[in-house]
Amino acid sequence: MTTLAFDDDGVDVVYEGTEFRLERDLVEEATEKSYYDVTDHEVLKIVAEQPNLQGEPRRVGDILD
Repeated sequence: MTTLAFDDDGVDVVYEGTEFRLERDLVEEATEKSYYDVTDHEVLKIVAEQPNLQGEPRRVGDILD
């Protein structure tokens, strides 16, 4: 299972028991989008080769509101 915790500076990730952080700049560079326009599904695709995408994608901007 993958857990994502968003804040204004990036994402704390727990992936297969390993904790790490994706900084905002890295997420923007990987997606070629503004951080607040990136969706949680896009971040999951950065982390996992075959992510389990459930539910509707949510923009980081909406998550942080």
